[in-house]
Order: sequence, then structure tokens, then C-alpha cells
Amino acid sequence: MIITRSPLRISLGGGGTDLPSYYRKHGGFVIAGALDRYVYITISRPFEPGIYLKYSEIEHVTCAEDITHPIFCEVAKDFFSEQPQVEITSIADVPAGTGLGSSGSFTTALLKAASLYNHRNISPQELAELACDIEINRLHEPVGKQDQYIAAFGGLTCFIFHKDDTVTVTPLILSTQMRHELDERLLLFFTGFKRKAGDILSDQSSKSLNDDTEMTRNLDFIKSLGYDCKKALEGDRPADFGALMHEHWEHKQKRSATISNDLIQEWYELGRKNGAIGGKLVGAGGGGFLMFYAEDTSRLRNAMTQAGLQEMRFGFDFEGTRGIL
Repeated sequence: MIITRSPLRISLGGGGTDLPSYYRKHGGFVIAGALDRYVYITISRPFEPGIYLKYSEIEHVTCAEDITHPIFCEVAKDFFSEQPQVEITSIADVPAGTGLGSSGSFTTALLKAASLYNHRNISPQELAELACDIEINRLHEPVGKQDQYIAAFGGLTCFIFHKDDTVTVTPLILSTQMRHELDERLLLFFTGFKRKAGDILSDQSSKSLNDDTEMTRNLDFIKSLGYDCKKALEGDRPADFGALMHEHWEHKQKRSATISNDLIQEWYELGRKNGAIGGKLVGAGGGGFLMFYAEDTSRLRNAMTQAGLQEMRFGFDFEGTRGIL
């Protein structure tokens, strides 16, 4: 049996500029953090021929082309096309549709497991590139590249997305004190809303492809905020980072009316009145997790608990996608 795990993620700056519709014209920049919350894949050889899949559904097919799940189908065509006899199971610490990049984590974990099962070594760079190829080029999902890259590499990491589709990967250089600040003062609260990122990102992608001036200006500004976040974090200025998160959220909402709603805004303002300097919805928006940077974490936790939001405690993962058995 092979077991792999791939971390989920949060964006700390520049989110949205990793979509091909934008970076292929203007270049993108994102800071992301891998979480110690994971998607797991197990692969084993069953007694009977065929491909057995267990996720939110159960599938049993005789060939890869008959698989309903699109990502499973593409990976199976690459790795299990001849006389397949394999059973694959997927489980996750956090449900899909919550803004933590679960699709990219699922794809990288699946590719890593399939590679190990077939006695093939695959580097983080190759893993991220192949995962992006499947989701963006083959399946034409309107998603960005940060999810696959941060899942593959892990850590607190900066990504420059170049116009020619290459990606520069560099670690965020933080002092011990700044690492401690992030560990203690970044908090995640589940809104209870789940959504499909593609439903929100498709509108952004369409506007970027059509050179919508307002969308381009918005993403240009978000990219500049990403670089400002990098300077604040590497310069040991946590309060400035919190303020930049608030500014990011204010501009992010302008990209689509579906990114937030009245209840989410009510919770966000409640957080700001109870110890949070800034925050935002993680991921494309529309639901998932509210992330805050808080000066007074106890006060913020109490306020969010009273409002009915569940906190998810987390740390950072510095291993990326890997085999664990």
C-alpha cells in the first residue's frame, strides 16, 4: 500500500494573480502558506482486475476512460492505462469547497501516489507542473497555479508566475519572532458556506481575457499589495501585514458581487471590532474560511464563538506533498 498526503493552503498576499488569464499578460505574484491539514491518498492492489475508486462517490470501472471523476480519469490515463488492477481512496481533513485549495492538494497527492506506485520519482517542480497541466490545460478549469505549487513545495513560499508559464519559487524569509507572530495571531474560522471556486473564478478569468480595465487594475493593485505583504513580513512588521490584509479584502470584493455576502460582512466587521487588525475570506470567496490577523486573539475567539463560527486551529507544513507509507 502507498499513502501520500498533500497540505491545504492559505494565501498571504497576491491571491488571484496566479490565474493564467492574468499572469500570461501581466505576470503574477503570490505568497502562500501550506497548512498541517491534508488531503490523503491511498493506493493498493485489489484481488480483482479493474480500477476501484473511493471518494465522496464509489466507482468501479475496467478502464481509465470510463472514470467519471475528471481528475481521477486524467491521472489514471497517465499511470494505469494498461490492464489496470488498482484501488484508490481519497480522504481529507477539511471538506472541499472551503477555500483552502483542496483540488490542487488532491491532484498533487494523487499524482505523487500514482508515481510512487509505479516506482517513479517525481520532484516538487514536476509534480506542480503536471498537476497544473491536468487542471488548467486538460480540464480547462478556471483556476490558478498557487494551489498546486504550494501543495507540492510546502512552507511559507513566494511564487512569481511569469508570462511564459514558468514559475519562480522562493521561501519567505522570516525571523523566528515573525514566525511566532504568524503561528499565534493568524486565525481561521469556518463560515459554514461551501462553494465551487470555478463559479467565482470563471468571471474573473473571462474579464481578464477580455482585457477588462477595471479587473486588470484591481489585480495589478492586488499584486502590488502582495509585494508589500512580503516586505512587511520579512521586515518584522506584523501590524502592517494585518492592515494590508484588510486593504486586500476591500479590493478583492470589488472583483465580483459573489465574493462576499451580508452575513460574511457582518462577521468580518465583528472580528475587526474584537481584536482583528485585518482579514479576508481565504480562496476565491463566497464562503469557506475567514482568516484574521489579530492583536487580541482571546477577544476575537470569544466573539467568533458567540457568533457561531467554529475555529480551525492549524500550524504550517514545511514538507509539501510526500509519501508517508
